[in-house]
Amino acid sequence: MDNPTPRATTRPAGFTRPAHWTNDPAPSPVAIQPQDDPDGLDPTRFGDWERNGIAIDF
Repeated sequence: MDNPTPRATTRPAGFTRPAHWTNDPAPSPVAIQPQDDPDGLDPTRFGDWERNGIAIDF
């Protein structure tokens, strides 16, 4: 590629920002608090569940 297409750096003139957009920073991550599970299953790192040594993804 000799001349790649330049990226837009400004919004179009007719663009209006939606009311729900904010400039607030993203919240900091919070550690997960362990909870009681009546079935004795614990979610693994990626939200899967383990039963008999097999990860089950719902």
